[in-house]
Amino acid sequence: MAARVDLDGKPIKPLTICMIGAGGFIGSHLCEKLMAETPHKVMALDVYSDKIKHLLEPAGAHPWSDRIQFHRLNIKNDSRLEGLIKMSDLTINLAAICTPADYNTRPLDTIYSNFIDALPVVKYCSENNKRLIHFSTCEVYGKTIGSFLPKDSPLRKEPEYFVLKEDESPCIFGPIEKQRWSYACAKQLIERLIYAEGAENGLEFTIVRPFNWIGPRMDFIPGIDGPSEGVPRVLACFSNNLLRHEPLKLVDGGVSQRTFVYIKDAIEAVMLMIENPARANGHIFNVGNPNNEVTVRQLAEMMTDVYSKVSGEPSLEEPTVDVSSQEFYGAGYDDSDKRIPDMTIIHKQLGWDPKTSLWDLLESTLTYQHRTYAEAMKQAIAKPAAN
Repeated sequence: MAARVDLDGKPIKPLTICMIGAGGFIGSHLCEKLMAETPHKVMALDVYSDKIKHLLEPAGAHPWSDRIQFHRLNIKNDSRLEGLIKMSDLTINLAAICTPADYNTRPLDTIYSNFIDALPVVKYCSENNKRLIHFSTCEVYGKTIGSFLPKDSPLRKEPEYFVLKEDESPCIFGPIEKQRWSYACAKQLIERLIYAEGAENGLEFTIVRPFNWIGPRMDFIPGIDGPSEGVPRVLACFSNNLLRHEPLKLVDGGVSQRTFVYIKDAIEAVMLMIENPARANGHIFNVGNPNNEVTVRQLAEMMTDVYSKVSGEPSLEEPTVDVSSQEFYGAGYDDSDKRIPDMTIIHKQLGWDPKTSLWDLLESTLTYQHRTYAEAMKQAIAKPAAN
């Protein structure tokens, strides 16, 4: 492996990374990248290891086998956590409940998972002078300023009313009874705590705000590799509908606007943060792709077309159906209207720009979904009929 250098041409020394939530969607892609392309070691902490078992098994079979160790633990009640953080150079915290269906129905779990359970991680990093990369969310921005203007106001189209900037945009949430904001508030408060630890106690930190990272291994397909009554995020929800030949459910007409970035592009950004602490410390980074902006309805239409192409199956005559948020998520749901990341800071500090178009990333992801799940779905659908 060639010697790695940072953006300033300095050699990068091998790191020991404590990765909390390594078994999830983002963690699995990050572990793959670290094992394949760097000399860094990873202590992978999680309750589940399914998404990284190809990196762990069989023991000794890979050139990186001595560089990744899996520790099955739940950070909310495990005394081993501080010791593992002390043994590492860098802690990356990916652990979170981050599915909109849960914000409404499990607001207490959501607040505990994203704020209370993260407190010891921040504390141990600060007390032991260890660097922290903490994963937050674009949800901390809440609603745009533009959403409060009259519907016909021309100002709604002005970027300063909807483009989200790390160091300028306010965080605007709905009323308390809209429990959907429990996640965003918990994430915002842990960001403020981390920032304060940096200001008062010298914690070296980087905060990541992902804007809809999507790709293979995201979430689960209900009833196949996850709970049958579970509601994952939009990509997996729509994939589940496509695999079942059902219309895609559009919540409240699918008018919300989102930007999507390919997981492999986003992981490149994280690698730059890991290996360039001098440029990343003390910063909050939006990581998204403003070029891949669509309404949720447009995303559904695009996914229908892409899935038809990769699967060879015809699309439904009525590919979408409208449902109310009350029906889909339950009472207390509220939504943010538009999420466009300003990319100035990450481009200036790390020189990172996303590359993959929305069509290409959907083609790659839906090819994976079809290859991984289509057969299992056929069998699952056939079973009740056979009984």
